[in-house]
Order: sequence, then structure tokens, then C-alpha cells
Amino acid sequence: MKARFKPKFSIRKGDSVVVITGDDKDLTKPRLVKEVLIEKAKVVVEGVNIITKHTKPSAQNTKGGIVKKEAPIHISNVMLWDAKAKAPVKVKRERENGKTVRISKKSGEKI
Repeated sequence: MKARFKPKFSIRKGDSVVVITGDDKDLTKPRLVKEVLIEKAKVVVEGVNIITKHTKPSAQNTKGGIVKKEAPIHISNVMLWDAKAKAPVKVKRERENGKTVRISKKSGEKI
């Protein structure tokens, strides 16, 4: 199913987030976002949702074997981390000099 309009998310690549639900839930440990999959509304977070993938030997990987990697989780399961407030925060958007900036609702700081 294709969406008519591209959704806007407050989380971007390189942000610090905390996982708020699921097996890897930890509200005190911020983690790094590696990738944001906008079409699927998912994010790949460092050290979260680790899967094992069995690979066959190929020209690039002559050994093959078992590879551990991060799988995407839904974007609603993570929350942005505010380093100043040291807590997960909600975000509001404001326009500043023609650009949209993200502002933490707890501390009022730009992210």
C-alpha cells in the first residue's frame, strides 16, 4: 500500500533514542539510530532487535556462517533522548529562518 503523502517523523539518523517497549526496553540507556525507513515507519537502532542470519559461502564471503545484525523496529517503539534533561522527550517543531527545527518539550532546547 502506497501512502499519498510522505509521513514526517521527529527521529532522524544519528539521533539518540530510548526503546520504550519490547524485549530491549530500557528507558535509561540512550542508543544511536543507524537508519530510518520512512516508507515502512521503522528505524534501525544500534544494539536493538538483534537477529541471526545464516549466509551461504559466496565470492565476497568465502566462509559463510552465521551473521548477527540489527533488524528494524517500529518508530512508535522509540522515543527521542534529551541529553540536557537526561530523559526521553516529546518534540515540537517550529520554523526558524525558513527552516524547521525540533525543540524538546521538557527542556526547550533545540535538538
